[in-house]
Amino acid sequence: MAASGQHPQPISVSALTASIKAALEPRLSRIYVEAEISGWRLYPSGHAYFTLKDSGAQISAVMFASALARCRAAAELKDGAKVVVYGNVTVYAPRGNYQLVVLAAKLAGVGDLMRQYLELKAKLEAEGLFDRSRKRPLPFMPRRIGIATSEAGAVIHDMCNVLLRRFPALEIRLCPCQVQGAAAAASIVHAVEYFNSPDVGWRADLLIVARGGGSFEDLFCFNDESLVRAVAASAVPTISAVGHETDFTLCDFAADMRAGTPSIAAEIAVPVMADLAGRVAELGRSMAASLRAKGEFFAQRLDHLADALSASLAMRRERLETRLARAADRLRLLSPYGVLERGYSLTTTADGALVRDASALRRGDRLKTRFAAGEVESEVV
Repeated sequence: MAASGQHPQPISVSALTASIKAALEPRLSRIYVEAEISGWRLYPSGHAYFTLKDSGAQISAVMFASALARCRAAAELKDGAKVVVYGNVTVYAPRGNYQLVVLAAKLAGVGDLMRQYLELKAKLEAEGLFDRSRKRPLPFMPRRIGIATSEAGAVIHDMCNVLLRRFPALEIRLCPCQVQGAAAAASIVHAVEYFNSPDVGWRADLLIVARGGGSFEDLFCFNDESLVRAVAASAVPTISAVGHETDFTLCDFAADMRAGTPSIAAEIAVPVMADLAGRVAELGRSMAASLRAKGEFFAQRLDHLADALSASLAMRRERLETRLARAADRLRLLSPYGVLERGYSLTTTADGALVRDASALRRGDRLKTRFAAGEVESEVV
């Protein structure tokens, strides 16, 4: 006991932690724990880090690569799996925390949250809410993008940076909402309905529902039935970007497109304006070159057609001249005037009738006689 007015002799943090370690580890070694897995992460090293939880508490856990390689249920260990694990509680002195080092694990059933997830997923699938035929194509170049996410944190800032870097001529509107906790689902539903309301006066071309990474429990509000139905019913095409690449929520299945992360959603949402400008310029050059080539082709073809037409006309003219000469020869042969060249003559009455019979003439009839060269008039006496 310290003397009056004196403080007890303090101990170091290292000594305190060593005492905790000495008290816990011998008593809590080779124990069995039944729990539900949450936040399962498998690293390239082969080690798996996760949380074991029940309705009242949770504890960090690790299963090293050697133990995981021996585990027959390794492929089934994931978020929501209910397991019985065997292992030792250890204290990690540098950080002053404790964890359960799992040496073996077997399945004990499906966790309560996972069961709710799977049951609702099956129900909504049966209604056709997740059918691919319901998915709409996203607008190629949206000018107005609505975002439903928290106004705090890095998600909204990262998304805006990506969106505006890729496509500066863009209007972005945030409807702040809670993305975790009991009130989150209703808050996100309100945001979805806000961007679908005609009373807002600002019509979004695209809606992104987003949240950063978290555990299965943290993201569970995105499995709420009312939210899933609101996303599926949205008149505005929707991207769901919740958590990381390995996280899947029912909101993802209901949206028109799922993005692995909020930043990926921003990349999917808009094209790169500089790329579009370059592509337009390239197409303009290509079109001009194509038009020039077409013009040259048709000009050359017109020249060829003009030459061909000229040659055709010349050939036809030679043929027509030959035919005309032959026709003239035939005409001369058939013409009654042709015989005049051989010394004959033609006599006609005053009205032009050819005189074939002298007995048909009467005294006083006027006649005209035509020779090969010239003609004379006479009167019958």
